[in-house]
Amino acid sequence: MLQPKKMKYRKQFRGKRRGSATRGVDVAFGEFGLKAMDRGWFSARQIESARKTITHHTKRVGKMWIRVFPDKPTSKKGPGAKMGSGKGDNEQFVAVIRPGRILFELSGLKEVDAREAFRKASFKIPMKTEFVIKR
Repeated sequence: MLQPKKMKYRKQFRGKRRGSATRGVDVAFGEFGLKAMDRGWFSARQIESARKTITHHTKRVGKMWIRVFPDKPTSKKGPGAKMGSGKGDNEQFVAVIRPGRILFELSGLKEVDAREAFRKASFKIPMKTEFVIKR
């Protein structure tokens, strides 16, 4: 599963997710991209699930790029933990996604295949997505 090798600080604040993405908004490497239209957290497990779906559908033809990385730790308190007693342990890593961000890219296959692979992967993604073609 994707996660950072090393971090300066173990825990982070939740932060704000307002505004639109300014970086990673264009299809840079492949011919086709999957763009996020909503904001949210995209967990490492969800990224892996979507990656597997795309790989399975394309039968490993062409090349795929994952354009997001889950570098934000999110914590959760254990069941039965009383109020107070500090912040919980890190549970998962998430990527913060803002509208306009390219999540995945594909090249080396037909548009209909790329479209179908991204359609199937979009069911594994916690936000609305859109199929985009490199200009």
